[in-house]
Amino acid sequence: MNYLAHLYLARPDPEAMLGALLGDFVFGRAALQDYSPVVRSEILVHRRVDRYTDDHPLVVEARGLFAGDLRRYAGIALDVYYDHCLARDWSRYSDTPLDAFTSRFYRYLLVRLDDLPPRLEAIAPRIAAHDWLGSYRDRDSVDLAVTRIATRLSRNGERLVACLDDLRRHEARIAAGFDAFFPQLVGYVQALRADPGFAAD
Repeated sequence: MNYLAHLYLARPDPEAMLGALLGDFVFGRAALQDYSPVVRSEILVHRRVDRYTDDHPLVVEARGLFAGDLRRYAGIALDVYYDHCLARDWSRYSDTPLDAFTSRFYRYLLVRLDDLPPRLEAIAPRIAAHDWLGSYRDRDSVDLAVTRIATRLSRNGERLVACLDDLRRHEARIAAGFDAFFPQLVGYVQALRADPGFAAD
């Protein structure tokens, strides 16, 4: 899952949503101690969501649609594309308009700039200024985001970009897989939050 999906799956308050985003920027258990209990909890949920997603049969099936040498990178492309599916059909999943959802979070994110890890602090103003989250509703934003991510890979970024052709080729099947998968993910997160043992990540 990419940024928008993690924010959607977070508890509905800005601090929790920040924790959901931080899951991509905070690693290991020791680093968790730098954050509030609310943020720590959402980072742990983020990690579980990523594992659940990677192992889910529908996501495994989607990765299998990519050429063999691209499957290692297909998960990144799928994460971005799944955010597109969520943003495109946002009204199916939320009563809050997408623009209202994202603008509220952007305001909070910018207020907390000084508390962010350096990598997130550097890109947070661009996330807000260019509406990265809301932009996923446009299909062209998938290609743009994947290409941008490819430039940050230490090597083989061209293989990630090459995934875009297979994504287009199998897009209808991948989108249908998301429609079946995402409600299951929402249910998983709800069950996870109800389980007092989940924090033993």
